[in-house]
Order: sequence, then structure tokens, then C-alpha cells
Amino acid sequence: MKISVVIPAYNNERRLSRAIDSVLAQSRPAEEIIVVDDGSTDGTSQAAAAYGSQIRYIRQNNAGPSAARNTGIRAAGGDWIAFLDADDEWLPEKLALQTEHLGRHSHLRWTAGNYIECLCQSGRQAPALTKSKCRKLLGCREVSDDYLRTYAKGLTGHTDTMLIRRDLLEKTGGFRLEQKRFNDLDLWLRIAYLEPTIGYLAQPLAIHHLEAGEHISVRYQNSQVCLELIERHRQLASEFRRQDAFEPLAVFLLRRWMRGMLFDPAQAAAIRTILNTFSELLPIWTQRQYRLLTAFPHITAALCHAASKTIRLLRLRRRAVRKPAPLFCERGNLCPQNQSSESPH
Repeated sequence: MKISVVIPAYNNERRLSRAIDSVLAQSRPAEEIIVVDDGSTDGTSQAAAAYGSQIRYIRQNNAGPSAARNTGIRAAGGDWIAFLDADDEWLPEKLALQTEHLGRHSHLRWTAGNYIECLCQSGRQAPALTKSKCRKLLGCREVSDDYLRTYAKGLTGHTDTMLIRRDLLEKTGGFRLEQKRFNDLDLWLRIAYLEPTIGYLAQPLAIHHLEAGEHISVRYQNSQVCLELIERHRQLASEFRRQDAFEPLAVFLLRRWMRGMLFDPAQAAAIRTILNTFSELLPIWTQRQYRLLTAFPHITAALCHAASKTIRLLRLRRRAVRKPAPLFCERGNLCPQNQSSESPH
């Protein structure tokens, strides 16, 4: 196995070294590390230059996360591609565990794993799923026979943990340039139509930093992108005769997105658009619940923020999740970030 690591970066001067160091610290070294600078305007290039010949640095005009990752794939010399966001990091045994895993399951062409979600500034971190939950969803195995079905149950994996055959990436066309948001999920679904079987390790392999402020995809936040993603993949799933597996996944995604949008009263209209657009997918009780909640969006948002704060204070939540943005500013007006931004997941 020859593994090439692709790290797309946009204005990651302060965090890029953490990501690169975590790859260099692997007990099973990668054969190649490629950093693709997507037109950064800060000191990202200088941060990369400090590593000299240990990495390969490529700079391109700002074109978005899909283009940056595709540039890295094209430049890679390895037959396996691993991805790492510039504001995240790998755990030291990540590549070793996955290499051993693929040795036990030589038929696999892609594999992923559990990961840690970290709010490190406030000292909170936890695995996305407990090991026991992962094993239960996988039936005490290391392989899922259908990525679509396990995703719909919550075993989603993460881009930082993906290790994929290069020829499989090329066969599916790589990351879609038009997909500025959820470009990774879009690709995983397209891969799953062709290659549903995926490996999965219950042990965390990476740390996803929730407090990172300049994630390469954060610039492209628009609720319409969510709707377009579901519509596109309903059509693709139909073409591959995978509607039965995709529809539960679509419901899982729509519910998750709507839950997050409840924190922002400005998103009430977007929630109702989702309910109207996908009424045949969503259960009647779900539609009634969200129509009621969006009838008084400011009250709902205030209750969501209050409940989230209470859960944080009492430490009732096992997972580390982003703190919802404040609903109201000091003078009682709706904060600007809640007027236009996408709500937390």
C-alpha cells in the first residue's frame, strides 16, 4: 500500500501545523503528504513552507473545497488516498490501524472509522459514537455491507477517517465542483451506489475540532444546498435502484438539519420548505411537529437555546457539540449571525 494524504487548506495559518504534525507522527508513515492551498489570504503558505520537503505544497486560485481535494487526488502518487482537514488532526495509530484492518479484509476498497469531537478550549471532547454503539450497528463486525443503511442509523464516518482506493475515486469522478457544501457526503453517497461495502473501525482515528473558525467549507452555507443535495441523490439512487436504502438516509439528514435550524427563527421558512418539498418522505407526525414548532419560531428558538444551555451546565450531553450562537444581542435585537447563517448541526 502506498498512501497519499490530501490536506486542503484555506486561511489555516494557525492550525495547519497541527494537522501536518499529526500525519508526520503516524506510527505507520504515509508515503506522501499533499497540502493544497485554496487561495488563502493569510500565512498558510508560510506555515506549509516550514516543512520543506516533508510535504508537497500546491497553491491554486480560490475554487472551493471540492476543487482543492480533486487537485490533491490528481497530484497523488499513492494507490490509496486519505483525507484530513487542515483544522483537524489524526490520532497516532490511525494509518496503522486502517492498514491492519485492510489486511484482514482485503476485498475492501474504502474504509472509515470513529472519531472524537472536541471543544478543546472548553475542555470537552467525546467520541462521535461509543465503541459499543458502533459494534452494535455493525453487528460486532468491522465491515458494513451497505454504507447507505448504516449511515441512516447514525454510523456516518468522517472525512478525516476515510481511506479510499484511488481508482474508486477516479471511477466516481471525484468531488463535485458544484457541490460547495456537503461535498464530502455527496461523494461518499456516489461511491456507495457503486461500492456499498465499507470498512469501519469503532476505535477513534481522528479528532474533529468543532471550534475551528475557518473550515474550508464554512464559506458555503446555504439551506438551499441541503435541498438540492437530497433532490440530486433521490434521482441518482433511482438510477442505481437504491431508493429503498437512500430514502431512510434522506429522512435522517432532513431531521438532523431541521433540528439545527430550529435554533434560528429566520430559518422557519426554510424548514417549512423542506416539509413541503419532501412531504412524501417525512412521516406525518414529523411534519406536524415541525409545523407547530415553526408557527412561533422565536419562542421555539429561545426554548432550544435554553434547553441547550441547561444540558451543557448539567453535563447531560455525552457528545461535544458546538455551542449554539446567541439568539439575541444585548439590546434584544436578533443577532446578525442568526439572521443569515446556517444553524448548528
